[in-house]
Amino acid sequence: MNDVTAWRPRLLTGHWFAHLPPTLQDSVLAAARVRRLPAGGCLFQRGDAPCGLYAVVEGAMRIGAVNAQGKEALLALVEAPQWFGEIALFDGQPRTHDAYADEPCTLVWVPQAALLALLAATPEYWREFALLMSQKLRLAFVMLEQQSLLAAAPRLAHRLLLIAQGYGEVDGARRVIRLGQEQLAMMLSLSRQTTNQILKDLEHQGVLRLAYGEIEILNLNALKHAATL
Repeated sequence: MNDVTAWRPRLLTGHWFAHLPPTLQDSVLAAARVRRLPAGGCLFQRGDAPCGLYAVVEGAMRIGAVNAQGKEALLALVEAPQWFGEIALFDGQPRTHDAYADEPCTLVWVPQAALLALLAATPEYWREFALLMSQKLRLAFVMLEQQSLLAAAPRLAHRLLLIAQGYGEVDGARRVIRLGQEQLAMMLSLSRQTTNQILKDLEHQGVLRLAYGEIEILNLNALKHAATL
């Protein structure tokens, strides 16, 4: 689908876009374009100039950074119908992290200049984009707190819940998470061995099932309980 409006139903499954005033939804889609990336394709890198706002409608984007020694920090896998890239909309500063396609990916892209023109004409809509950024800020604070206070096992269980719930963007929780153990370990700053042991323990308890590149949640309530231990 090359027509941006054809992706509207997918975008409406996300809370942020669904709660925008209809006139703003129309304006955003009118300014947007469809972009596609192959697996491993680079959307932008840390230090790049701001280029606009993106929504994933197919596939997943990998947001993170690599230091001079080649060690990778993985912040998030952004999946449909999540939006990202809003920080640079507010401050006009360079990109803070790298964004690569984790798999073949389709994006709805609203260029920076078009967004700024829209917001200059209707400044009351700035609040809607601030809400998008504030949701990410709340999640960042929660994760920082958990990094300091929670043991590895409940922190891992809580992150699986967040991913299953689209970081609060969707209703309900999907049962199959397409995420490798190494990726999950990087997100949580845990070793691959520790991550594997925690996941094996949860599998033994019947909470989830492990497969190559996937984690299937079998008992959502048990996973919620594991996140509170």
